[in-house]
Amino acid sequence: MVLGIESSCDETGAGIVRNGELLAHVVASSMDEHARFGGVVPEIAARAHLHAFNPVVRQALDQAGLRLNQIDAVAVTTGPGLSGALQVSLAGAKTLAYAAGVPLYGVHHLAGHVAADTLEHGPLPDPCVVLIVSGGHTSLLLVRDLVREPILHLGDTLDDAAGECFDKVARILGLPYPGGPAIDRAARDGDPKAVAFPRPLTRPGDAPYSFSFSGLKTAAARWAEQHRQRGEEPPVADGAAALQEAVADVLTRKALAACRDHGVKTLIVVGGVAANSRVRALAERRCASAGIELRVPPMTLCTDNGAMIAAVGDLLVRSGAEPAPLNVSIDPSAPLEYASLTPLPAPPVAAP
Repeated sequence: MVLGIESSCDETGAGIVRNGELLAHVVASSMDEHARFGGVVPEIAARAHLHAFNPVVRQALDQAGLRLNQIDAVAVTTGPGLSGALQVSLAGAKTLAYAAGVPLYGVHHLAGHVAADTLEHGPLPDPCVVLIVSGGHTSLLLVRDLVREPILHLGDTLDDAAGECFDKVARILGLPYPGGPAIDRAARDGDPKAVAFPRPLTRPGDAPYSFSFSGLKTAAARWAEQHRQRGEEPPVADGAAALQEAVADVLTRKALAACRDHGVKTLIVVGGVAANSRVRALAERRCASAGIELRVPPMTLCTDNGAMIAAVGDLLVRSGAEPAPLNVSIDPSAPLEYASLTPLPAPPVAAP
């Protein structure tokens, strides 16, 4: 019985998993508090986690019909993420683990997104290609045993992530934060062929599995500026639809190429942008044509949540992995190499 806790950005999540079965899934978001600033404010996020931590954990235990003394392990995100936000959940997780007398596991946030799929579709195929696409990350991975073997990066974003591109272009178009859902909604009434936005890094000779969305963001900004210079507002629906099509095209094209090149028959798409309707639809169509199985978690498990961290913790416990020491520290910029993230212990505080 593993309690997982996540607070790397603006969601405070707690989940409980037992032998791959999801027993509880609770998320409190501070997104509304950040919306007026057009993005996440780290200090506001950290304070929101402080307020939400106890209620979210308590609600997860109630949802599962459990008491703290029935938990067998605690898993927590120790990186990457906002430093202050990570500190809140780590301090709370240490307290819970110590009070319950159970082991503590430090988990890499992105490995959590990968493990989220197991809560819906069962164990990951060995091997599988995973496309992680979110506000801060866009990566193509080759995954075998998630908690026993190193995770191979086939390609990563060289600049802006896909979700970051959505957020920035949404602001340019006058759409609300967060930009991903706003772009998705606006695109429903638009023509994806109305604007010929570029497909970055898709020409012969380009890095086949790397991503770059900064140029696409700039192209959208110039398109909007040209309309405004003529004294007219840009057609938001068409711009949103064309941008979304360009992002979905690049993501799915490179993901399918990775599957073909490595002889992999399963593609798993995870992360917040996996909730985008066009990304899901285009991935489904292209995977079906290529004879590749597509797995995408439910919408509620695509964004940051504690259930995905509990899923990694559950796999770590069942694999016999060593837990983290109680003086483990966070790593806000941790690279994704292993699912278990156990940075060096925090240095001792010098005596006054």
